[in-house]
Amino acid sequence: MMLRFTYATLSVALLFALLFSLQRPAYAYVDPGSGLLVCQSASAIFAGMLYYFRRRLGLLFQKASNRRTERSSNR
Repeated sequence: MMLRFTYATLSVALLFALLFSLQRPAYAYVDPGSGLLVCQSASAIFAGMLYYFRRRLGLLFQKASNRRTERSSNR
């Protein structure tokens, strides 16, 4: 299993090295607002994930606080 992971990681690294070594200049214009659009998309995905997993996150924090109260009451 570890050998497969190592082989896959090495293959991906070599692919990226090949892609970066063969790049050509891009004669294109990138709008300054494009970076803001990427940041907005990433924050929307993160907020959506938090909203989707809110019950599980709440249970996780609730369990952690219950453990703390159990430890303090046992002392």
